[in-house]
Amino acid sequence: MFHVVLFEPEIPPNTGNSIRLCANTGATLHLVKPLGFRLDDKSLQRSGLDYHDLAEVKVHAGLEACLSHLDGSRLFAVETGGKRCYSDVRYQAGDAFLFGPETRGLPQSALRKAGPDHCLYIPMRAQSRSINLSNAVALVVFEAWRQIGFA
Repeated sequence: MFHVVLFEPEIPPNTGNSIRLCANTGATLHLVKPLGFRLDDKSLQRSGLDYHDLAEVKVHAGLEACLSHLDGSRLFAVETGGKRCYSDVRYQAGDAFLFGPETRGLPQSALRKAGPDHCLYIPMRAQSRSINLSNAVALVVFEAWRQIGFA
């Protein structure tokens, strides 16, 4: 299936929502430290409801450790400054989607790991700054899953 990588996530409910989404789609969630919360945080538990046991969640000490684990997966960074629209890509099973922290986005070093052709954006109105992290994860994962026939 797919891999969702949250780089240094800060807001527990966004991660909880992503856990629930990954449980429902079969994607694996990768959390890259440092995390802005504890994994037993009540708001994380509440937003993930009882899906924690149904989702595959891996925690990595840093981005390099995560990418080493994902060796062989195509990496796509999702960032407001991306060059390609997320819906213009032909996805394949095993692809990995990298999302940045809610308050600052992905650093240039992480974007370079994906490469300019794999930096994606989600369309929005010109005066908007960004889309909520868990909503962005849902858009990209469901588009990729749709493309492979919801297999």
